[in-house]
Amino acid sequence: MSVIPDPLPQLDSIAAERALRRLDRLTKPPGSLGRLERLAVELAAIQAEALPRVSPPAMLVFAADHGVAAEGVSAFPQAVTAQMVANFTAGGAAINVFARQHGARLEVIDVGVATPLPDGTADHPLLVSERVRLGTTNMLEGDAMTRDEAQQAMAAGGRAAERAAAAGCRSLIVGEMGIANTTASSALLAALTGKPVAGLVGPGTGIDDERLAHKRAVIERALAARQPDPADPLGALAAVGGLEIAAMAGALLVGASHRLPLIVDGFIATVAALLACRLQPSLRNFLIFGHRSREPGHELALQALDARPLIDFELRLGEGTGAALAFPLLDSACRLLTEMATFDDAGIDAAP
Repeated sequence: MSVIPDPLPQLDSIAAERALRRLDRLTKPPGSLGRLERLAVELAAIQAEALPRVSPPAMLVFAADHGVAAEGVSAFPQAVTAQMVANFTAGGAAINVFARQHGARLEVIDVGVATPLPDGTADHPLLVSERVRLGTTNMLEGDAMTRDEAQQAMAAGGRAAERAAAAGCRSLIVGEMGIANTTASSALLAALTGKPVAGLVGPGTGIDDERLAHKRAVIERALAARQPDPADPLGALAAVGGLEIAAMAGALLVGASHRLPLIVDGFIATVAALLACRLQPSLRNFLIFGHRSREPGHELALQALDARPLIDFELRLGEGTGAALAFPLLDSACRLLTEMATFDDAGIDAAP
């Protein structure tokens, strides 16, 4: 089974050049809008359109549980994952607010929630059931999942991206919900990069220093037990990763195959993006990093991808919220190209 599109489309240099030429004819000094202009050119190259559009965006929130939660690495019990899925479907989470604000197509995908969903949630039209299994195995006791299960979760993410593209969405944000998923993300990041655990594990849901030290120790023990191979990204995912991380990676890969600009959220989403890039390096061309998280591991993940995020609001929520906050910058970059007058349009003399 393979869910990795090969090859992905190439960036369109002709569309990028046309966008750049138009930017230089707009009623402003060349380059005076800084990164916004570079973002407009990047979007043109991704979409192969000199006048790109990112609205409406798709927001995909993948939910799954983690067996390692049994080790007490989170401030919240595992049941909160299912409860938050119900909150998403009720429209009460932060990502719901931003989805409404931006006219986004929001979908919540259950790829591995371990506890029963609250009454009325399972049949909600926002929720898609793609449950691969009831959460992962505790990574201290065995591999988090099998390779086949990892690929099943990636395929579920890919199908969600296909639905978004078929619905006419012009950009893609992936988010997540899963108690203990910063533990799995930290373990996977350490496995993929070989970096010491101590420098990349953060407070996640807001744990105290004692529990943070315990969380680091759990990850170190899991890595010693599982021995994930950085040269085998799928194997590392299966050993210490999460079902929602796998699904996000699959969604990013399929989204790129449709030339959707991929707005990457915080720590967990960036680890999913790093995983996907290890599986298909050309994916990096389609990634736009929304924000810098307060999680210490996020900086390492960004460095591994040579990424410079658009905003830094000290967030650590997940759900896709940081990417959603950055979305208006992409929309502004597109509107700049389509709505701003050229010197000729305005009858203004250009600089000689």
